Amino acid sequence: MVASFCLAPRYRLDDEMPWLEGIDPSRQYWLNVNSDNHLTVAIAGLSTSSIPELKEVILEFRALQPGETMTITRIVNNLIIHCVGINCYAIEAEVNQAPVWHLFDQETLDSLLMTAHPDWQCAPSDIELGRKMLMRSFQQPALAK
Repeated sequence: MVASFCLAPRYRLDDEMPWLEGIDPSRQYWLNVNSDNHLTVAIAGLSTSSIPELKEVILEFRALQPGETMTITRIVNNLIIHCVGINCYAIEAEVNQAPVWHLFDQETLDSLLMTAHPDWQCAPSDIELGRKMLMRSFQQPALAK
């Protein structure tokens, strides 16, 4: 049996190193793992169709207590938020086929979730990130030999 090795990068809005590459139109959060722009992951973000729905999710997030988990269902994959401790939250992801928890303080994760506002628009440069995700989905996995 092989023990898994999990990273736990932590991100804050005031980090010196840029960790957020962008947020595409489908609300995917593009993160540079440990601020390494050669290791970028796209994490399913919150997407809502109304302000009352956004408010409900934000209030649920803000009410999380240490040890509690919140799952936001998306069509392709879910966004799972763990309240690790006071002002410390984790989002599950996979980096290089290894499970990873990306750590955030409340202010940072709250800001990411707020991009689910129905009137929010991504930056023009982030539209290309959406195209990048679409191209990834068209790629065929290599056949095993």
